[in-house]
Amino acid sequence: MQLLRSRQNPVIAHMRKLGTDRAYRTACGEFLCDGEKLLREALKWHVEITAILWAEEPQSPPDCAAQYLAEKALLDYVTPLKNAASVVFSVRMKSWETAEPGRTLILETIQDPGNLGTILRTANAMEIDTVILTGACADVYNPKTIRAGMGAVFRQRWLSIERGALQQYLKENGLRLIGAALSERSADIRMTDLRGAAVAIGSEGQGLSDELLAMCAEELIIPMNPQCESLNAAVAAAIVMWEMKRERG
Repeated sequence: MQLLRSRQNPVIAHMRKLGTDRAYRTACGEFLCDGEKLLREALKWHVEITAILWAEEPQSPPDCAAQYLAEKALLDYVTPLKNAASVVFSVRMKSWETAEPGRTLILETIQDPGNLGTILRTANAMEIDTVILTGACADVYNPKTIRAGMGAVFRQRWLSIERGALQQYLKENGLRLIGAALSERSADIRMTDLRGAAVAIGSEGQGLSDELLAMCAEELIIPMNPQCESLNAAVAAAIVMWEMKRERG
């Protein structure tokens, strides 16, 4: 196993850019992951791993990809995350080319990568068929999103769709749109029929855009203590997804 010693090494430079540059990730079709747990998940789900960087010689390295050794300081340099793990690795992006009609969650401009990762992880747990990202959402392949998702990116179906194309997508898949929003027409989520619906969750600070709300056939609210202004987007999404799962069993 080759020992890498320099920040200028092409492997180190490539991995660092995967961790810090969204445009570079997209151009390369790869993203950066860290930690043995994520590595085990990637192997379990037969993800294409392109390279692995170890801080210590592994006892039984997986039989895949190019593998290298480096000092822990170099791993800290490669990843933008705090408390870098003893292994980082690069993965080929998976394309979810087709949708799966069914339980659908739409996320509009969820900007916090930790929230986005948590939502994807919860969506996988709640058996959501498709998560749709629209607006200026955080990058699914941001290392913070990947870490928060705990491997959900390897198995949860998600699509990125421009707002202008969203209505056509909903029509083609026979989905009516319900927006989570505080308005005069919003109904208690417990009284809302979520079958055959896509539910939209807005950004942490501004909620759903007027453009997306105009597409909604209905709106819903999560009842809570009136002294509380709002819920974190990941928490709100978790409650919505639980209700979606509960209705269909």
